[in-house]
Amino acid sequence: MSVSKAVLAAVACALVASAAAATTAFPTATRAGAPPASAEDAALQSAVASDSRSAAHKARDAYRRPYESLTFWGLRPGMTVIEIQPGGEAWWTEILAPYAKATGGTYLAGYNDLTSPNMSDRGRKARADFEAKFGVTAVNFGTGSGLGVPDDSADLILVARAFHNWAGQEGVTDRFMGEFARALKPGGVLAVEQHRAAEGRPVLETAEQGYVPESYVIEAAKKAGLVLDARSEINANPKDTKDHPFGVWTLPPIKQTAPRGQPANPGFDRSRYDAIGESDRMTLRFRKPG
Repeated sequence: MSVSKAVLAAVACALVASAAAATTAFPTATRAGAPPASAEDAALQSAVASDSRSAAHKARDAYRRPYESLTFWGLRPGMTVIEIQPGGEAWWTEILAPYAKATGGTYLAGYNDLTSPNMSDRGRKARADFEAKFGVTAVNFGTGSGLGVPDDSADLILVARAFHNWAGQEGVTDRFMGEFARALKPGGVLAVEQHRAAEGRPVLETAEQGYVPESYVIEAAKKAGLVLDARSEINANPKDTKDHPFGVWTLPPIKQTAPRGQPANPGFDRSRYDAIGESDRMTLRFRKPG
């Protein structure tokens, strides 16, 4: 698909208009851009379709819908985007880093706290390898360091599939949500993609299976001063019954067939779980007031 000159001009005008004056609470801050209209983003389409993405990652687009999700979250040319804990998979990184480079934006990854005395050599190497592989900059991220960026510096922060890891550690979700609110510009967006549990079940119980309720994330964001701007069902999967023998990791792409630490079970019948596909996921957009 192509983008007309008229559309490009409209997007450019919108970007200029979104650079609003500073607020009383943040006297030196600039305002983050609003979510885009329906204009096509040729640079984003190119990043999603790029041959630099692995074939395995592209095969998951049917479940993770990268173009639709990023458009919903309000990704725009020239933004400063921070991805939280991309890990070894780096699924979103393969799209976001080239997009930032192509559009004059900035990509950063919150990836391991190198100031932590508990950081292993393996963790340090993983971060260095990540930076080298993608040609990007990583910043400290952890309960000790917080998120290693200045106040009011990010247009968009993406958290994908991390809340179930934080939910079992007392105070960690609140700590990180507070850091995201601090780091976002007024008007900036916290983008969330997360395996979704049914409402009403205990969070600690569902988190052990890789899921958390949508209300858990929304309440944590509210406590941090962020506002729920929009929610989408673009990544919903009603086939996901969320009662799998090895939690969400039973489903693709992990396809776990035995308890952790044990060898894979070649006799495990995967047909039911492969037919489900990837997990049911919430897709949420929060905004920092101002």
